[in-house]
Amino acid sequence: MTHFAVVAPPLPGHYNPLLVLARELGARGHRVTFVHMADAARLVEGKGAGFAAVGTRDYPAGALDAYVNRLAKPTGLFGLLGTLRATAAQTDMLCRDLPGVLRDIGADAVIADQTEAAGTLVPRHLGLPVISTATALLLNREVGVPPPFVPWPYEAGEKALVRNKGGYRVTDFLMSSMRKVLVRHGSAFGLDPFADGGFSPLLTVAQMPKGLDFPRTELPATFHYGSPWRDDAAIPATTAPLPEAEGKPLVFCSLGTLQGARADLFRKVALAAREVGVRLLIAHGGLLSQAEVGRLSDLAEVRAFVPQQEVLKRCAAAVLHCGMNTVLDAMAEGVPLVAMPIAFEQPATAARLAYAGVAEVVPAGRASQKRLTAALRAVLEQPSYRENARRIAAEMAQGRGVKDAADLIEAAVVSPALLTV
Repeated sequence: MTHFAVVAPPLPGHYNPLLVLARELGARGHRVTFVHMADAARLVEGKGAGFAAVGTRDYPAGALDAYVNRLAKPTGLFGLLGTLRATAAQTDMLCRDLPGVLRDIGADAVIADQTEAAGTLVPRHLGLPVISTATALLLNREVGVPPPFVPWPYEAGEKALVRNKGGYRVTDFLMSSMRKVLVRHGSAFGLDPFADGGFSPLLTVAQMPKGLDFPRTELPATFHYGSPWRDDAAIPATTAPLPEAEGKPLVFCSLGTLQGARADLFRKVALAAREVGVRLLIAHGGLLSQAEVGRLSDLAEVRAFVPQQEVLKRCAAAVLHCGMNTVLDAMAEGVPLVAMPIAFEQPATAARLAYAGVAEVVPAGRASQKRLTAALRAVLEQPSYRENARRIAAEMAQGRGVKDAADLIEAAVVSPALLTV
């Protein structure tokens, strides 16, 4: 039995797939403990994994809500820089306090999401094996691929390389607060925090399939694309009947767990759906007020939560903000998309969806009823979008999702001699 500690940003988009992985490892006899600020315990409780708090002095009760509220309301360059500094402060706390907690709980190995650099640096300092996970868009840097935070398309040639290099320089500038934290703690640990790109030299497992990424030539042999990490426990219960597949085509719209309060965007999508002549089901994650739900209900069926995978089985298309988990659920069912990215890595995910031929892209900042109507018509009426989505679905169906990820982790950590790459 191996005791795995999990270190990742305390957000549902990262924790939910990692909890599926935790349950799979638990079913194999291992122990899994998530480690972060005390508020993050609510994301784990009753879901098949343990939890250990860290940084209680810096992150008292209410700290996670404050951080989530900041993420949910990106406000231009200064707001972005403030969010990046807040994220760097969490990494700073983890580099300082995580070593003691990992020792206290008796962790044998660490599973660290790519989006939390302390998750790799600290176990290297302690001499613990570490596995990297890419629950969202993979962050592996490669000059032939645009940075994972920009909406640029994939292009070959010298001009694109110059553009990408400039993009990475800007990325490094924006991430300067994080880099300073990592350099300081790396120096104290006697380690290069950017070795192996800042990720595990042992193994990286991703949820996304290769078919949804841009072409790459520099991924290490220890990197493994995959398919969605899902299990029955991850499906939310519902008492309301699901929309019938018969009748007008059904379209699903979700803006995820952070931006589900964007009633303005939901309304534009609803008006576009009405103009196209389809039924619309909106899931807002409990973030809309009753008054906002009432106003939208004249145009669409509106719910807080739905069993997303089951709904998507009935859909002709979906309008999504490009959070990776919802995108993967749609692709698994061969559902074409209108990609409406809002912030963070979502524009880069949308660019990859467009490259794969599975989506029309309408950035949230430029979304209008007219543009959304045209995009929705395109993905519903042009067969290539569904054909390409079904191609991705077929690729994903060849994998075993979380079971493949757990196999690789066990081979790397429990029985390294069995690992084949």
